[in-house]
Amino acid sequence: MMWHTHDHSRCINASDSAASKRKTSTEQAVNRSDPALFGPALRRRVSAFIAIPLFVGCAAPAGSGPAGSGPDGTRPIRTSAAPSPAAANIAAREQTADQQVQHALNRLAFGPRPGDVAAVRAQGVDRWIDRQLHPERLGDTTLTGFLAAYETLGKTSAALYADYPPAAQALAQLQRRNGVITAEDSARIREQSRRSSILLGELTSSRVARAVLTERQLDEVMVDFWENHFNVFSGKDRTRYYLTAFDTKVIRPHALGHFRDLLGAVAKSEAMLYYLDNWQSVADSGRPVLQTTRTQNRSPNPRAAARRATAAPPRPASVLPTAQRRRGLNENYARELMELHTLGVDGGYTQQDVIEVARALTGWTLDRGAQGGSFVFRPLVHDAGAKTILGQHFPAGRGIEEGEAVLDLLARHPKTATFIATKLARRFVSDSPPPALVTRAAATFRATNGDIREVVRTIVTSPEFFSADAYRAKVKSPFELVVSTLRAMNATPDSTPRSAQLISRLGQPIFGHQAPNGYPETGDAWMNTGAILNRINFGLAVASGRVPGVKLAAWPTSKELAALPREQQVDGVIRELFGGAVSADTRQVLLTGTNPFLAKRGSESDTSFAMNGNTGTKRQAAAAGFAQIVGLALGAPEFQRR
Repeated sequence: MMWHTHDHSRCINASDSAASKRKTSTEQAVNRSDPALFGPALRRRVSAFIAIPLFVGCAAPAGSGPAGSGPDGTRPIRTSAAPSPAAANIAAREQTADQQVQHALNRLAFGPRPGDVAAVRAQGVDRWIDRQLHPERLGDTTLTGFLAAYETLGKTSAALYADYPPAAQALAQLQRRNGVITAEDSARIREQSRRSSILLGELTSSRVARAVLTERQLDEVMVDFWENHFNVFSGKDRTRYYLTAFDTKVIRPHALGHFRDLLGAVAKSEAMLYYLDNWQSVADSGRPVLQTTRTQNRSPNPRAAARRATAAPPRPASVLPTAQRRRGLNENYARELMELHTLGVDGGYTQQDVIEVARALTGWTLDRGAQGGSFVFRPLVHDAGAKTILGQHFPAGRGIEEGEAVLDLLARHPKTATFIATKLARRFVSDSPPPALVTRAAATFRATNGDIREVVRTIVTSPEFFSADAYRAKVKSPFELVVSTLRAMNATPDSTPRSAQLISRLGQPIFGHQAPNGYPETGDAWMNTGAILNRINFGLAVASGRVPGVKLAAWPTSKELAALPREQQVDGVIRELFGGAVSADTRQVLLTGTNPFLAKRGSESDTSFAMNGNTGTKRQAAAAGFAQIVGLALGAPEFQRR
């Protein structure tokens, strides 16, 4: 699996060269769309809409603002009371003071809620960043109260499996007991199927709720980053039973901690051991294994030990896992550990290194085999022979400490520092992160022994983070779009899976990426013609009351704005959602209520995101007046980017 980076167009200024680059990049994305779904006329309109310039990076001449203001006429950022970055870094920032506030809230949080911009401006953006880098100092009573209603989040994987067993297991038990399935049995199976679906429903719903409600926004952004970096697919057999602990016990405690601790927790997690099959990985036949006190007086039987290590209770053939592996060495986790979790695809390792790492991690398994349980090391199936990994010799006869030493080696490797620094810079700064910033962030990683908090601090207090080029340069993923919309609308999260299902319909099901590489971090993955139309329709659906938990009346200024003439409504929405800065084209769309896509949708467009049966112009008509302005604003390029 390869990690690709692309130089994407950025809506940051109104220069001819930038507009030309945007137009070229956009046309390429649009032309890749299915011509059977989207005709040339519609694609031209999509190109025009994506390429709308955002007039946010053009500062006024020095001295044009009022006394005491910055060169752009805005108030300076307050930094004196906070542990601020170097003065040279602050002086080198190209964004205005107000842009810095908006930028921080859109990159280090999932977008501002009503009142957040004023609060960050009052305390100073650097103080706010420092507080976010220390989430343990921030209270979170609203979120804690909301999550108390969830019945699964505090349970162990074993308890979840016992309380919410798979429907297939119930069917097998009934068949063994009765030989036939009665109507009462069928009803019981349906109820068990409903209950087993609660697991993933509550987990994905809680992910949305945390992102919307938490005061510890940067910590939640990092949870999202790491759960994508260490991707686990919920659809593989029993993996869904292990994901709750993966989220709450593995990723969250280490999201801003040390990378080595996080790497070790993931390596021993039920979710990763099961997803990438390391729980089944044992020494190949004929390889030396470790002896234990219990077995020293009898001949070792590696085959029997392998059966004990990987055995599950007997089950009918009809409900066996679909991916039974042969007993022996399994390289899946070892390969992804190096390619995706640490060194990167260009990390300089070989296929032989993959094999050697896999050998070092044999015996790292689950105490109840396929039914999960906690991590356990089984010496009788561990390959105890000598190994050479990345040029380093590992002598024979070592046990679990050998795997720990491999994780140490990978966590402190210079390639890992660069790989993690690049991914973090891509997340926070640009799809094509500046090489100088990556170099500094990697140096921080090495100097601090992989302190994630300090690496993030290096990135988010840098001049590159606050550059004009970085402002609104990142396309929001579907998760970011839905969550930022709920926050902007002051919405109360929905405790059912419906909000998470909206994210799925926009193309990013939570824990739904099958391959271990996770969802892409670059904008081109989310911005084809159909996706853009779905995003616009989502905004209109939100504003017209068709999204659970969102009421326009909950917006603090909605009643006041709704009573004003349309032009003042438009200016108010622009002020509330964008801090007063949008392109002339976006403002015109809001004034006229005519979207260049939706007017042309008809048979050319994809209606799969329809809500309550309404699509296109029908939804526009239903979202008349003030709600229409809000809906169109949520679909504007300025809101689709962060």
